[in-house]
Amino acid sequence: MVQHADLQECPADLMSGLIETATRDEAAGLARLDDLLEAYGGDPRLHFLRGSLLAAAKAYGEAREAMQRAVDIAPGYGVARFQLGLLELSSGDAAAAMATLQPLESLPPDNPLRLFALGLARLVVDDFVAAIQLLKEGMARNTEIPAMNRDMQLIVDEALAKLSEAGPDAEPVSSAHLLLQQYANRAAKP
Repeated sequence: MVQHADLQECPADLMSGLIETATRDEAAGLARLDDLLEAYGGDPRLHFLRGSLLAAAKAYGEAREAMQRAVDIAPGYGVARFQLGLLELSSGDAAAAMATLQPLESLPPDNPLRLFALGLARLVVDDFVAAIQLLKEGMARNTEIPAMNRDMQLIVDEALAKLSEAGPDAEPVSSAHLLLQQYANRAAKP
């Protein structure tokens, strides 16, 4: 049986070359990615990488579309689902973010993506103490994607700062504000 090209996975050597190119030069990486998507449009990893590069370039609308495509192709692609939810939340669309992140809650109790998703859900209801605890637990268990830990640490640091500033007359802090700051001041690339 012959597979249609857009249902095939991008070969490992091409994927490695893409990542190497994107690491050196994001614009060249995006151009190469677009070429690979023409041949391997059904590979969710390519859509996710495109979304990550676009988010790093602060093209959040396009990034969200690319990550949504990755999740549409592979609903069980946890990292893409989590990053899409984070991007939706940072864009102020808490309802979409919670719907995107909800399937991650069925992962095993010690899975970092589950803990991160639960932490973000606590942020949405401004329960900063629980959010911080869950995000820290997720970081402690996440050994596979260090960049994600850096992103979560930025959120934890901002939440801790806002909690320490909080007093009886303090202005309420919204979780969307924290996440927008996290993305805007992002030191690490996705």
